[in-house]
Amino acid sequence: MKKLILTCLLFLICCLTYAQDKQAIIKLMTDQQTAWSNGNVEGFMQGYWKSDSLMFIGKRGPAYGWQTTLNNYKKTYPDKAAMGKLTFRIDKVELLGKQDAFVMGAWSLAREKDSPGGYFTLWFRKINGEWKIVCDHTS
Repeated sequence: MKKLILTCLLFLICCLTYAQDKQAIIKLMTDQQTAWSNGNVEGFMQGYWKSDSLMFIGKRGPAYGWQTTLNNYKKTYPDKAAMGKLTFRIDKVELLGKQDAFVMGAWSLAREKDSPGGYFTLWFRKINGEWKIVCDHTS
């Protein structure tokens, strides 16, 4: 009986941890969406791993590094009008273990003259207790 109670307790703890991690990832993306829509690309970048090993894969192929990614965003989206209002649609959040997660979804921008959009797949890693994007493939 003690083993059954202990097993049930461990299962509940795992479920709670899973839910908390999933919510932390969704919150990070919601914070990114808000920062971007406010024209704050530096705030948006807080969701990324601040490392030279960060990988961003876009239509021009892979680019490495947090600073490179920031510079590319600033070049492509030089002002708030170019940035527009960002909306994410999160289709899947899958925890792959205690430190890794996969996220898939779509993005769209509402701008004065157009509304571009596309899809993304993200690899999140828990680093120093915080979820961060370590690889972003956006098209």
